[in-house]
Amino acid sequence: MKKVLIIGASGCIGNALYKELNSYFDTYGTYCTDSLVFDKNQKFFQYDMELEDITILLDTLKPTYIIAAIRGNFNGQLDAHQRMIAWIKKHTCRLLFISSANVFDTFTNFPSYEHDKTLSESVYGRLKIKIENALLRIPPSKYVIVRVPMIFGAGTPRIEELKTAHQLKAPIEVFPNVILNATTLVKLTQQIHYIINRGRKGIFHLGSTDVIHHSDLIKELCMQLQLQDPILKQVYNSNDDRYLAVLPKDNVLPKNLQITIQEVIKSALVK
Repeated sequence: MKKVLIIGASGCIGNALYKELNSYFDTYGTYCTDSLVFDKNQKFFQYDMELEDITILLDTLKPTYIIAAIRGNFNGQLDAHQRMIAWIKKHTCRLLFISSANVFDTFTNFPSYEHDKTLSESVYGRLKIKIENALLRIPPSKYVIVRVPMIFGAGTPRIEELKTAHQLKAPIEVFPNVILNATTLVKLTQQIHYIINRGRKGIFHLGSTDVIHHSDLIKELCMQLQLQDPILKQVYNSNDDRYLAVLPKDNVLPKNLQITIQEVIKSALVK
């Protein structure tokens, strides 16, 4: 049985992955701040990437699969990933890195596919690119890179933010010129489960198979959530349409693991 360690298992994505994988693999996770829930779970280990060396935990657990779902200080993230990469090079282990559509946020004319060149204007996107590039320098059998667009679904931070903004009568920013794809937390965890179970490697774009304007997506989500007369603040960052969509072409998953924008919208009310 694979021994899976999720770095950042107390976060939104990491915790959902733990719940998805725990019944199928020997699954462990890390958390940063004190929590009665995680303190009592013997499969969770406290880890602060700014104060501790992840190598110590890796040497103790000897995982065969690491999922990097960590957040926080960018320098701390970079250092932690560099240590993980150095460790997997010496051990029988594969690292799955959760990256972002933002590695392509400079390219605006077309959707992006798995082997397109990355280029980012944002600090966040450049961090993800640095970690991706470090992985691309080691043998392909040692890593999986999954690039993820905006994540929605019942109970997710983005859906809760929409509900809170509506309740407070606060404006919700929409970007009418941005064309994107999206996914749900449930579908993402199922896709990653499949990738691990089937021993897949390489780069995967885990977003919907179709695209939509950001403003239209938010409007439809508000309708699905029955948020009456939301205050939408239109933000134009360019005169033309620009894409921030990661579409699959080379590493296409089975149809039952694919998702459409309409399914993302419907998921706003269904856990």
